[in-house]
Amino acid sequence: MAKDAGVAALLAGALGAVWTLRGWPALSMLHLPDTDDVMRLQQVRDWIDGQAFRDVAQHRLGTGLEMHWSRLADLVPAAGIVGLTPLFGRHAAELATVIVWPLLLFAAALSLVARIARALTAPASTATLVAAIAYPTTTVFLPGRIDHHGLQVVFLLGAVLALLGSPTRARGAAIGLAAAASMAVGLETAPLFLAIGGVVVAAWIADAPGARNRLIGLAIGAGAGLCAARGVFASDAFAYPACDGFTLDAWRAGMIGSAGMLVLAGLPRAAIPTRLVAAGLVGGATVLAAIVVVPRCLSPYGAVDPALARIWLAHVAEAQSLFAADPGVAIGYVGLSVTGIAATLSQVRTKAPGWTALLVVQIAAFAITTVQLRGAYAGAMLAAPSLAVTIAAARRAGGLRLAAAWLVSAGMLYPIAAQALPVRRAVPPRAAPRGDCASAALLSRLAALPPGTVMAPIDAGAYAIGATRHRLIAAPYHRNGPGNLAMFAFYGGGPVRAMAIARHWHVDYVVACADMPAGAMASAIAHGPVPGVATIAALPDGARLLRVR
Repeated sequence: MAKDAGVAALLAGALGAVWTLRGWPALSMLHLPDTDDVMRLQQVRDWIDGQAFRDVAQHRLGTGLEMHWSRLADLVPAAGIVGLTPLFGRHAAELATVIVWPLLLFAAALSLVARIARALTAPASTATLVAAIAYPTTTVFLPGRIDHHGLQVVFLLGAVLALLGSPTRARGAAIGLAAAASMAVGLETAPLFLAIGGVVVAAWIADAPGARNRLIGLAIGAGAGLCAARGVFASDAFAYPACDGFTLDAWRAGMIGSAGMLVLAGLPRAAIPTRLVAAGLVGGATVLAAIVVVPRCLSPYGAVDPALARIWLAHVAEAQSLFAADPGVAIGYVGLSVTGIAATLSQVRTKAPGWTALLVVQIAAFAITTVQLRGAYAGAMLAAPSLAVTIAAARRAGGLRLAAAWLVSAGMLYPIAAQALPVRRAVPPRAAPRGDCASAALLSRLAALPPGTVMAPIDAGAYAIGATRHRLIAAPYHRNGPGNLAMFAFYGGGPVRAMAIARHWHVDYVVACADMPAGAMASAIAHGPVPGVATIAALPDGARLLRVR
């Protein structure tokens, strides 16, 4: 185990150094890779600067937005910044934290993959190397990626490792606690933990040795973990009427599920057909209870305005379905997952223990990917053990077979190969190519202006909040419906309507750049002076800052 951890740390450190050097110009200015990363950093800053622990709202977005995040993912970044600030100053402390924290998670994930491989009697070092280049999972561990996806991958891998061990009550509890912790961070991995729970229940139905104890441990661990998470991490908006994060609805659904498993585990021993019927009855009753008590969990994004879902949410890359995404993007995301499933299927045929359980979780990850591409984060990493076995078998043959095995196991090659495809999905029209909406130069000019309210394209919102003292109307968060709709209406409507929206929202500044949604006001801003607004800064790349008169 020490060797696995050492190899994982070495790979994470080496790749992390390369990634850091490559991204240094942006990282050094805390211009993080994704909007969620910079918003997470701002949430941590607000907490350090005095915002209450249970208040996770972003008060400079829209009219004040209750975020769908919890504080669990803020703990380590906040501790790093607070601990390093007295030694190096605030900026350096933030910079060190946003670089080191994702790489620590990456090392933990690689070490867990190695242990999973050992549990399956697969080559651990080879599996670790395959996981280290497992696109797209590697993208959630890049320096600066302090959002919660990497943390959830680690929780999931820990649960899979516990699932593959001997079935004991302690390992069941570990799975339940990992599920509760992941739910307290966000709901993206909830279907995968349901798949793991299904494997545990299937073993109970088959009356496998230790299966009852593991099921009891899972139920108790999940229930106790959810109760502890509610006591510690429930935010002021815990009762928000949605099932889109760690909310009261999601918590109730989780508690109903853990109660159902506990009831199942408490039934007297019976023949396998009787157990199957009992599992069906208890499972059906559990699902029905969840639907009755928390119907919103059937549609986590159900409260999003249909117009906003059509013009924005449907185009968010990781939230797109596999079949709606650009073919090149889709192949890059699912290539390694599909190859991994095929490799695991070949191991299932050998009837070696553990592979069927892994296959179930891989298939669940692929099923999620068909609905939302973010399911590929888990699928790519879980492909590593079976692909390591494939490489080991090919090594004995040598030559072209070994080279082919490494090629199909190198996840980073799938998006590169996909670029050769001639077909490309049409890009939504823009007003005009007028510069980067979230460039460091633009944000620096914006930060120098007196605090006010800014109208900017949706993806620039989080970066502007992180880099300035201004309030933003729009940012890429589904709960910010009124502000996001107002932004699309402002750029998309005529100048008269746009100025009425600006007055209603008390807008002081307008950003003119490449990502302005196409529309009459955006076109007018791009091509000439507009009554009611005046240019106050023009950047070399064509982006401009306007003041509302």
